[in-house]
Amino acid sequence: MNEFLEGATSDGADDPTNLPIFGVQPSDTTDPPVAAPPTQPAAHSLAGRLGVPSTRPPDGARADTRHVADPTAEAQAPSGSLDWQLVAELRTQASDLLMASLGDERGQDVEAERERGRAIIHELLATTAADRIHDGEPAWSLDVQARLAEAVYHALFGLGRLQPYVDDDSVENIIITGADTVFLEKTDGDLVRVEPVAESDAELLEFLQFVAARQESTARSFSAASPTMHMRLDGGPRLAAAAWITAFPVVVIRRHRLVRVTLDDLVARDMLTPVQASLLSAAVKAGLSIVVAGPQGAGKTTMVRGLCAEIPQHEKLGTFETEYELHLHELKDVHPIVVPFEARPGSGEVGPDGKRAGEYTLDEALYDSFRMALSRQIVGEVRGSEVWAMLKAMESGAGSISTTHAADGEAAIRKLVTCGMEAGQAKDVVTAKLAEAIDLVVQVHLDTTEVGPNQWHRTRWVSEILHVTPGEEAKGYATTRVYVPNPHGGPAVPGTLPDELRRLERHGFDLAGYIASAPGATQAGAA
Repeated sequence: MNEFLEGATSDGADDPTNLPIFGVQPSDTTDPPVAAPPTQPAAHSLAGRLGVPSTRPPDGARADTRHVADPTAEAQAPSGSLDWQLVAELRTQASDLLMASLGDERGQDVEAERERGRAIIHELLATTAADRIHDGEPAWSLDVQARLAEAVYHALFGLGRLQPYVDDDSVENIIITGADTVFLEKTDGDLVRVEPVAESDAELLEFLQFVAARQESTARSFSAASPTMHMRLDGGPRLAAAAWITAFPVVVIRRHRLVRVTLDDLVARDMLTPVQASLLSAAVKAGLSIVVAGPQGAGKTTMVRGLCAEIPQHEKLGTFETEYELHLHELKDVHPIVVPFEARPGSGEVGPDGKRAGEYTLDEALYDSFRMALSRQIVGEVRGSEVWAMLKAMESGAGSISTTHAADGEAAIRKLVTCGMEAGQAKDVVTAKLAEAIDLVVQVHLDTTEVGPNQWHRTRWVSEILHVTPGEEAKGYATTRVYVPNPHGGPAVPGTLPDELRRLERHGFDLAGYIASAPGATQAGAA
């Protein structure tokens, strides 16, 4: 329960305007809605007094159909679920009142805005409760008012009905494919289906648009003209959404739970072996450049955090991401000096220079970072033209780390070559630069097993480690499979160890352990 729901008392409970709206511990608010509010605030309500009109469309304007509750009904079903349409109406009124109250102060003090929002919600609910009594409707109970207060607050400043899942430490990812299909991916690997978080696709879409435009500093355009959205939410979750170009609104919220993680932690989770961990730790300390590849959700970002934990504390790091995911700058005891850059998509018309107003690219961030005396530059996810920023980082300093999506280690290199070509560079130039810049490719694998109805279990492991060097002109690069996929599943097994990596023993690589587990790996070779 949030801190604003404290200090409950029953004094003055007979007077609805004195009810302690924020004073009662609410129960779970994730059940589906069943009722609907009046279409307009009463004339003597808080919104009416301040002249803020309701934004609810007139009858018949909604694309979806809803059950309209008896006006004398409580704001909850007999089972205890809230009326989420009422929550949406109150959120709209509270948002209008808050914006009118803040004026030019909007965005200057987040905590002050939240405190003002709490006060507005408190008065709005108290006034609405009085309106119900005035209109002859049953009074809300203290529990209902407290639950409404929390729900409206989450809808105004958080993620509404999704907020309990975001706050749940056992939830890592939230996946929504249409309002009625919601899955949670847990930190223990379980994938489970849960109740809907909106009554309709139209309601889900309206809330996503509200979230997109809520904060001026991080506002995103989300409309038929801009049908995709990527943004970082308060507290660090990353939200990706699409609509209009999909059959229904699609939302994925990634809540990174393993921010403070080491390679030893990943060994404990059976993601890699102790010898593999010693190799990767030594590679980081020796200043080798590493690309972590794998499918979506395989744990690439977590692996990068584990690798970065091996970087000596005295080094000055720069991180370059489309949305903050690594959060290295938040771990001051592990990484004291971090300069975090985040790209900005811009908005409005494209200017003569081909950019939108306010746009800030990873290329620009990398260029600006060259004056900041950084030791290493960590480029987050490479999906397209970011590859050029990754290559610049790897060429400019030792030990850069990046991620990309790929099915295997060789495919990762081919994918990066394609990205470079999409950025307007010649294939041979990109290939040569990649062969010179990348030292290791670490492939992570995601395995999914069905364990019951609407429930699956996911496990992750390092399935391959490649050593990359310049190769013959026809291919442009050569790879040595230091670790190869385990035919029985689980972390990769030793393959061929090139002489260059033997030198990592002085940085902590367990060379004896590698040789002991693969006697035939003592000979160097290339694929």
